[in-house]
Amino acid sequence: MSDPPESLIFRPGVRGLRRRALREFVSSLQAKVAPGRQFCCLITGDRELRRLNRQFLGRDYPTDVLSFPSGDPDGFLGEIAISAARAAEQAREYGHSVEEEIGILMLHGLLHLLGMDHERDRGRMARAEKRFREQLKLPAGLIERQPVGMEA
Repeated sequence: MSDPPESLIFRPGVRGLRRRALREFVSSLQAKVAPGRQFCCLITGDRELRRLNRQFLGRDYPTDVLSFPSGDPDGFLGEIAISAARAAEQAREYGHSVEEEIGILMLHGLLHLLGMDHERDRGRMARAEKRFREQLKLPAGLIERQPVGMEA
């Protein structure tokens, strides 16, 4: 049996983050949100998020978070990519730490890996995000911050 993939990967050039706190947060997510399931989260820059967004979704701009489900119903959930630059900008805008913003983005991405879709599920993902956000002591989540009719 092979070892599970590294849960949190930081690309070179991503600086100024409390990595230990983020690794501990990943462990909390794995325990509370997706018990027994593994996922991987890449913390990178705008350039890579733009490339991934263009390659996989046909959108030629950087975004804050992308989720790539594995399609394996019982094993590895998939991968999340987060732009540290977007997270820092949003953290300043909403008045909390960049680590909290990355936590919000990770939770949002993980819920997508679990099959939730806030654009189609009549509020199911929004309710789950709010419930887990409160358990994990995170500020307002992506769905809560979006004006009605806007996608997160």
